[in-house]
Amino acid sequence: MKSINRFIYKDPKQVGLNAIFGNRDLGWKYELIGLAAFALVWMMVAGFFFTRPEFSQFNGFSPGPTFKALMTAAQESRFWISVFASLKRILIGISLAAITGVPIGILVGFYPMFRGLSYSPIQFVRMISPLSWMPIAILLFASFESAIYFLIVMATICPIILNTTIGVLNINPQWIKMALNQGANNFQLIKTIIIPFSLPYMLTSLRLALGVAWIVLVPAEFLGVSSGLGYLINDARDTMEYDKLMAMIIAIGILGFSLDRIIQKLQHTFSWSWNE
Repeated sequence: MKSINRFIYKDPKQVGLNAIFGNRDLGWKYELIGLAAFALVWMMVAGFFFTRPEFSQFNGFSPGPTFKALMTAAQESRFWISVFASLKRILIGISLAAITGVPIGILVGFYPMFRGLSYSPIQFVRMISPLSWMPIAILLFASFESAIYFLIVMATICPIILNTTIGVLNINPQWIKMALNQGANNFQLIKTIIIPFSLPYMLTSLRLALGVAWIVLVPAEFLGVSSGLGYLINDARDTMEYDKLMAMIIAIGILGFSLDRIIQKLQHTFSWSWNE
């Protein structure tokens, strides 16, 4: 089987708006302004709707009651047990997807024949709603935990495969030619060039997978488990504790944002190391 015969290489500093404005990090001040604007819009919408008599029972969705409920929940062991349960499911599910998806993505990008054979099946699976696998997962797996891991894998494996493939396809072909001229084989190419260069793309795929995983996890925790933030949301809905419900939603946002920022830092670190 022939190895890479064609690559698309683009220097990120030479394309798009970065070529005009520069590849600059605007810093944490703009992020704080954005978060403040988000909170302000939330307060305005809540003040407009929930002050009306017909919507007064939903006042718990307002920022004040929400953060008060979040502070109260943070002092309860039940909340932290659910946080760790949800994080465990997210991390295990994405890890299983990465262990499977990254090697497939490398092969898809590296071997044109494999890329041609796998393109349609990958796109077909990608178009299936992850939640549509839920009845199958419940039937196939003996425990709800295993079923949740399966759902997260099915939801996140395609973004991981596709972004890893893009990373491989964007390698400078001159690097490959130089390595081949020096007698490198396919394994050496993958080890010394493909994986290091594609690592930032792999981390980008994990960031994308993280958001999708939370979308799947919350409804999956509505069924069959007694812990997790999705379970607490469902419980708050049943008891009509809307402030607690919104507090759990904010908690998910905080956890997801924190995990995304960790991966983003790793991505910048490896991008800087490789460029240097």
